[in-house]
Amino acid sequence: MWRVVVILSAAIVGIPLAGHAVEPSGYGQAGGEFDIKVPRVPAAELAEAKALQSPFQPTPEILKEGKEIFLGRGTCFQCHGPEGKGDGGAAKVLPIQPRNFTNPKFNKVRTPGEMMWVLKNGSMGQSGRVPGTGMLPIVGQFLSEEDGWKVLLYERSLGEEK
Repeated sequence: MWRVVVILSAAIVGIPLAGHAVEPSGYGQAGGEFDIKVPRVPAAELAEAKALQSPFQPTPEILKEGKEIFLGRGTCFQCHGPEGKGDGGAAKVLPIQPRNFTNPKFNKVRTPGEMMWVLKNGSMGQSGRVPGTGMLPIVGQFLSEEDGWKVLLYERSLGEEK
């Protein structure tokens, strides 16, 4: 939990974190979530990440478990909000609004494998052209990979066109 506080504190006061790129102009200004078409996965790892497949199908049982993780021990709701709209309490201190999983366009451009890569590696920025979002690596630190797949299937269900 202390890592979250340190990173969020750094984001609030604009302190660049060690090992992270200088942010591009406009970074941190109000304007909603970062462009969904910009991959969070480095180019050298993108094809491999896109190919990752969930070992689970999005059954009602799996989605229920994913929601419980999202609202519970995964603490996803802190940033992404209880309904996954990117409006959680912690979102106010982040330089970019957290991902809005209710946006149906997101599921069309980002694959489950890319989402798993972010859950494993975070999204703290790759270069001066791709700023970090404040997303911490969760899988392997706070959640198992199985729980990560369940929560991301739940997140993707929020943006399904009805």
